[in-house]
Amino acid sequence: MDQHAQFRHQPRVLAIVLAGGAGGRLGALTDHRAKPAMPLGGSFRLIDVALSNLHHSGISDVWIMEQYQPKTINDHLRNGRPWDLDRTRGGLLVLPPFSGNEGEGFADGNADGLLRQAAFIRDFAPDLVLVLSSDHLYRLDYRDVVDTHLRTGADLTMVTVDFDGDASHHGVATVDDAGRVTDFAYKPEDPPTSIVAAEIFLYTAAALLDTLESLQDTEDGLGDYGHHLVPHLVERGAVVEHRLQGYWLDLGTPVNYLRAHLDLVDGRGLDLADPQWPILTEPPQLVPARIGEGAVVADALIAPGATVYGTVRRSVIGSGATVEAGAVVEDSVLLNRVRITADGRVRHAIVDSGAVVSGECAGAGPDEPAVVDRDGRSGD
Repeated sequence: MDQHAQFRHQPRVLAIVLAGGAGGRLGALTDHRAKPAMPLGGSFRLIDVALSNLHHSGISDVWIMEQYQPKTINDHLRNGRPWDLDRTRGGLLVLPPFSGNEGEGFADGNADGLLRQAAFIRDFAPDLVLVLSSDHLYRLDYRDVVDTHLRTGADLTMVTVDFDGDASHHGVATVDDAGRVTDFAYKPEDPPTSIVAAEIFLYTAAALLDTLESLQDTEDGLGDYGHHLVPHLVERGAVVEHRLQGYWLDLGTPVNYLRAHLDLVDGRGLDLADPQWPILTEPPQLVPARIGEGAVVADALIAPGATVYGTVRRSVIGSGATVEAGAVVEDSVLLNRVRITADGRVRHAIVDSGAVVSGECAGAGPDEPAVVDRDGRSGD
């Protein structure tokens, strides 16, 4: 009997959502919030994507691994009700850093974070462990990944995408005709392929725990998944890909964050309100958006509670934001409670929550957006 036969029909899947990183690539936008708590599409948060995919995939044992600015995530998660995770058995469990036991302290990378939770994973005794990042925009039924994993008898199934951008910022896989991952390079300067890891990993629990144990004394630490964990399994285990078709984007940089929102406006991104697979979130207690007399609004997403009296084109306006009469906002994202004054001109910019913007505020273009912090100061 192979290692998967005992749970081939109904494996117990534990999902671990990685939500602990500082998100430094987003600059001022994550100075005061965790990256998973970043607004998305005016009405959602980045972490809603993974949690909604889990809900629609029927996976209800969900652990959230936190570290940086955890309150900003917890304020949004509450008890997990929007994703049907407020359960008596199973449901949502938050894993903060801790002291006083094996695995104590702050994690240095996501693989090191898994190592610190290894004893808890072992006690939970799942058959499969699904590890997800919480800063990507995509739609995926994780049950399809489970099917691939069981069919191939893999130790690790890596969800991959054929990426049309700079693969050097990602883990890059070399895959043979049978779908087996034969080589893996983490953020290589010269990527050998355009196939990148979508940062969705499904492990056989025993293989994950055994590998973490064997690597725990690595001299420079486990670090992120691409430093030691995944390369070790590629070299010594059975690693296969599950190719994700359709939209996928890492929103961890200002360029990609703006790009994703312009894709939503242009209809090239995900349909966040798809009735067959909606993004679920904590519903806001806000009045409807108000579009005032004389306002010009075209190709825009306007969140509840926003007020527009000026001109908005190809932009996303967050909840509670105000665009005064005479103001112009183009190709930009305004987060919650932003105010653009009557003389404000905003283009190719991401404006942080609560900022007040007057005068000219423009990035060099969609690939060089301006980032405006809460105090209204602009950077790149």
